[in-house]
Amino acid sequence: MTERDRRLAAFERVFDGSIRAHQLARGRTGPAVLSAVEAIERAWAGGGKLLAFGNGGSAADAQHLAAELVARFERNRRALAAVALSTDTSVLTAIANDYAYDLVFERQIEALGRRGDVAFGITTSGASRNVVAALDRARQLGLSTVVLTGRDGGVAARFADVHVNVPDASTARVQEVHRTLLHVICLLLEEGLASEF
Repeated sequence: MTERDRRLAAFERVFDGSIRAHQLARGRTGPAVLSAVEAIERAWAGGGKLLAFGNGGSAADAQHLAAELVARFERNRRALAAVALSTDTSVLTAIANDYAYDLVFERQIEALGRRGDVAFGITTSGASRNVVAALDRARQLGLSTVVLTGRDGGVAARFADVHVNVPDASTARVQEVHRTLLHVICLLLEEGLASEF
């Protein structure tokens, strides 16, 4: 096998894995995704907001979700209340330095979260301690909790009112499906506002 053939095989392997992960998620996550959309709609109807958070690629996904909701996804409509808790480096580093990195999202939930808001965690492993701590605190404060996970859902699943799980062992494949699921959520939320366009 030539180097080019090896690279083409790797190219096809990634696509095959992503397609399998997407097909599995398509068959398993629909009801949970709808429950997440309904929780967010309830929060907005009551004057609340979405607080999204995660680490690394999941932090980027949280920011992407907030951007699509505050700005727009596919349609022009009113701005929707969503904040990514991974964006303020001064807050993140102050909490990590003065307390612990495990508390970087929990402290922000405590500061910004109100009963009826949605705490939306994203963790491919389901084991991110700071995501779990934030979901736990959110529940104590009366927020609805939604979590996107991978693998078997990990401990984070126990702290979620709505658990959307992508049961794949590859972090990369889980992240790819998470992005698709977030786009579905944005689409459904915008469709729910169709009368406002």
